[in-house]
Amino acid sequence: MGIFSNCRVFSQTTKGLKDYYKNYFPIGVAVNTRTLNGDEAALLLREFNSVTPENAMKMGSIHPRKDHYFWKDADSIVNFAQLHHLKIRGHNLCWHEQTPDWIFKDDLGKLVSKDTLLKRLKDHITTVVQRYKGEIYAWDVVNEVIGDGDDEFIRNSLWYKICGEDYIAKAFEYAHQADPKALLFYNDYNTERPLKRDKIYKLLKKLLALKVPVHGVGLQAHWSVFEPSEKELRETIELFSSLGLQIHITELDMSVYPWEKNRREKRSDENDKLTPELEKSQADRYSKIFEVFRAYRKNVTSVTFWNLSDRYSWLDYYPVPGRKNYPLLFDQNLQPKKAYQKVIRFEK
Repeated sequence: MGIFSNCRVFSQTTKGLKDYYKNYFPIGVAVNTRTLNGDEAALLLREFNSVTPENAMKMGSIHPRKDHYFWKDADSIVNFAQLHHLKIRGHNLCWHEQTPDWIFKDDLGKLVSKDTLLKRLKDHITTVVQRYKGEIYAWDVVNEVIGDGDDEFIRNSLWYKICGEDYIAKAFEYAHQADPKALLFYNDYNTERPLKRDKIYKLLKKLLALKVPVHGVGLQAHWSVFEPSEKELRETIELFSSLGLQIHITELDMSVYPWEKNRREKRSDENDKLTPELEKSQADRYSKIFEVFRAYRKNVTSVTFWNLSDRYSWLDYYPVPGRKNYPLLFDQNLQPKKAYQKVIRFEK
């Protein structure tokens, strides 16, 4: 791309997460353009050596209209990363959410044919991946296609209604054609819950048998202080690794509330303060999961946090808008929490 965003080069001398884990795996963080300036940028550069655009490369953000790509935010993140020698994970190329209506509909508002939709998907993936070819080392290609219902295999999205399962393999093929050197990942949440884990395994095994270029599986890791168990996490890593796939922890945070999927209003009796008990529970949980990550260092080849600090988290708005969450290693003042100390204190 060659044109760097207007940002000063930050220096860092204090040891950060990336330094404690330099012999294990890159430590990344999801960012938006606001993260690239001021005290947040300084913290990012001290602690992390990889970035993922939180929203800037999703289809709805980067390709809002059929004839228009919006590159500014994605470009600024890529330029910042290049300037500071950070690795970049691309997120994401095909998803049932944050997808603009035009991708599925014709000028009359009717659903397009399978051939038309696959051509639009190919054009989108080819354009985006080739723009950042050689700069983005790994892509979340297909996101969350497994259904949550016990009797639902592939999510009944418009992608599936129009194309059947074929679009999944095609997305990986299009991405591989656009950048043969990039690592390509299937990415999903609740990967540790046995029923969903088995469905993901079934999909990946099928894709690999068809010689589809899938190189890894992304465990989103939107976890809580209540789940998953260490046993579930270990079983998940071992199961997917048995397919010869890399494991990336792609969207790590640790909610202080039980996991919920459906949006709802905040209840009047909900206490959204970080109590000492919850802080200790969160610290202990972070300590345990990083112990597992280190134990599987040959399989877990990247760990990315979803947002920088408790100052801003997507969990402040989802699934309960206005309920403050505290899911990360740094507090609202960008200071390390007890969980941070637990994560960095281990025998090398």
